[in-house]
Amino acid sequence: LLISFPPSKAPTSAIKALKGRSAFIFLRRHPEIRQSQYWGGHLWSPSYYMSTLGNMSKEVVEQYINNQKYNETKKRPNGR
Repeated sequence: LLISFPPSKAPTSAIKALKGRSAFIFLRRHPEIRQSQYWGGHLWSPSYYMSTLGNMSKEVVEQYINNQKYNETKKRPNGR
């Protein structure tokens, strides 16, 4: 996942917002998950890993991500 946010925004705030909103949307659509004993009512673990692009351009990272999707599709027998 490649995201961009203003430098004035703390990275932890960006991740918290992303995880919080995505969990809200997913759990609203699948309320049975919230009740599951395996999930404990949570979609995401409290941890995360984040890295900066460093000296790579955004385009290089986007190309890498897109190639991962392409390579994964090639591995599947039906191409899906």
